[in-house]
Amino acid sequence: MRLTSDSFEHRQRLPDEFAAGVRTGDGVGFGANRNPHLRWDYVPAGTKSFALLVVDPDVPTAPEMVGKPGVEIPVDQPRCDFTHWAVVDIPADVREIAAGSASDGVVPQGKRDPSGPAGARQGLNDYTGWFAGDASMKGDWRGYDGPFPPPNDLRLHRYFFRVFALDVAKLEVPERFTSSDVLRAMHGHVLAEATLQGTYSLHPDVKG
Repeated sequence: MRLTSDSFEHRQRLPDEFAAGVRTGDGVGFGANRNPHLRWDYVPAGTKSFALLVVDPDVPTAPEMVGKPGVEIPVDQPRCDFTHWAVVDIPADVREIAAGSASDGVVPQGKRDPSGPAGARQGLNDYTGWFAGDASMKGDWRGYDGPFPPPNDLRLHRYFFRVFALDVAKLEVPERFTSSDVLRAMHGHVLAEATLQGTYSLHPDVKG
């Protein structure tokens, strides 16, 4: 299986329009937050649905350092995964998601019913936990919400777009499912996987 995009090239920087955070002069703010275009082909026989995950594995494990004045997060600081999109039950005849069709703008407290492929279900992304302590932003963040890496992070963040061809039409996941739920439910049902990687940073000295 192969995954491509008209929005960005493999291992190249995601354009600002597909990020939740952008540089605004000397600071940062919310961006257009549109989902990028995705297209997949060479699908194996027997595919009954697709699942989609978008994960940044480069998120620092010391949240108190994020955005702290006078502090830069070193490249070798321990990291963890941050999910930006989790979708299941994408119908077997779908081969493409148009740019901006599932997200267009940042919605405080998260999208209630994000758009996307008809029949698909969209889970919680990790902004749900990140904003849990912010009264104006907390809520169930569903669907796609793009990159907003710490502006003081010296590491270039990578974003892995992963599409899985499955031998089941419907995954057994909770109503408020996460990427971890998807990975557990897919076990033993994956026929093929395709991956596309983008990069992004808000640090003015980090290129890529």
